[in-house]
Amino acid sequence: MTGGGAPGAAGILKCLKLEPAFTIIVADANSNAVGKYLAKNFITIPKAEDPSLIDVLLSVCREKNIHAVMPLVTKELIRLSQHSKEFELAGTKLLISPAASLEIANNKSRLYEFLQWRGIPVPGFRIVETIEQFKSAVHELGYPSKQICFKPSVSNGSRGFRIVTEQINELDLLFNYKPNSTYISFNDAVRVLSSGSFPELLISEYLPGEEYSVDCLANQGESILVIPRLRKKMINGISVEGEFVNNEAIITYCKQIIKELQLHSNIGIQVKQSANGEFLILEINPRVQGTIAAGLGAGINLPVLALKQALGLSIDADELAVKWGVKFTRYWEEVFY
Repeated sequence: MTGGGAPGAAGILKCLKLEPAFTIIVADANSNAVGKYLAKNFITIPKAEDPSLIDVLLSVCREKNIHAVMPLVTKELIRLSQHSKEFELAGTKLLISPAASLEIANNKSRLYEFLQWRGIPVPGFRIVETIEQFKSAVHELGYPSKQICFKPSVSNGSRGFRIVTEQINELDLLFNYKPNSTYISFNDAVRVLSSGSFPELLISEYLPGEEYSVDCLANQGESILVIPRLRKKMINGISVEGEFVNNEAIITYCKQIIKELQLHSNIGIQVKQSANGEFLILEINPRVQGTIAAGLGAGINLPVLALKQALGLSIDADELAVKWGVKFTRYWEEVFY
């Protein structure tokens, strides 16, 4: 498992440890990642951008007879997938989607364009590269009577995401919201973006309704499990309180997306309710999600199921039975060393 220092690593390790037949090796570019202290085996690997990453991982897989690699780092996915045949020859399964699918899923603008082309509903959107295009797109999408939002086409987590609104005054923002608030005024957005070059941005309508994170298990485009969980409370984009809801509209919508993109293994899809009540996509995390461990409360161990699927191990029917209606709250915990 790579990404041993990721926020969700501890929970994913908790899931994996419930299968006694598995021997787990945790890897991270940080030699002091938290995963080092939560597993018996730990190795330091190069960062995702390092040209030596693939050779190092292949060497480790051969030396330690690794049967499967579960990557948690988004930037590793495409590089790994491009070398899937080499890992296969080493006897190692990669728990990731095809590179062509990842190229779309990891780019929010390409994702919206692809789904729209395939006839799957998406939020109203524009793609911009200049400040003039930004100004035009904001107004075309209904600002100022409607809130809009923007984010880089390629980004990790909630980095670069902002909601453009005039419905919150600056005094209220200063004293009643934390410094990491995602709200920004149109004038401030223009000022910041005009101060230098900026990456391609996806501008879209703001969806004001409930937000769901949908944990999925897919097999080459076929949906095995699609489990929506309501995001009741978030801190820095990470769910800390939620509920598993059997929402057929969301499940059907996500199955369409998985099929069209031919996604594989553990997948996370974020959806939110529009002003007219329709659930629409925000983004895809084409990997195991950090809060996937919450599924244990609903009777589902998605990381273990993905590994069993990859390795051809038997899966019992009760391992796929979701306990709908379960609620959860998450909390911080320490390791000492």
